[in-house]
Amino acid sequence: MELSDILGVDAIRAQLKVSSKKRLLQDLAEIAESVYGISSQRAYRALMDRESLGPTGVGRGVGIPHARIPGISEVNGVFVRLEKPVDFESVDRQPVDLVFALFAPENAGADHLKALARVSRTLRSESTCAKLRSTNDVSAIFAILTASEADRAA
Repeated sequence: MELSDILGVDAIRAQLKVSSKKRLLQDLAEIAESVYGISSQRAYRALMDRESLGPTGVGRGVGIPHARIPGISEVNGVFVRLEKPVDFESVDRQPVDLVFALFAPENAGADHLKALARVSRTLRSESTCAKLRSTNDVSAIFAILTASEADRAA
């Protein structure tokens, strides 16, 4: 699964202003509703339920909140770069400023895991994260996130 399969430029925000993890999850749910038609209340509740199992801050300023949502038909992603990092209860206790949220069908199984693995591999790269932090242009952010796909296709 490629990031371009689950993320469009319209689901990317740069310089998002939030003051807390809760507000961040609300904004992610609202973006999912505006771009994909997913109920923001349902998406927010699912993200909060998932976070209650354990935080999805993976370290080095990266968060990958994800949830399964009844009634959607495919995995969808939302990417935000925060204006100021927020506490996300990350494994390294560092605040996050790069967040890639995944919304998957309730029974997505392998597709959800493939998407999660792809996002994790992409955001594990320090150079990719540095590039993402250096621009406010959503088209550039999309190009950075999907650059490894183009490399593999070449």
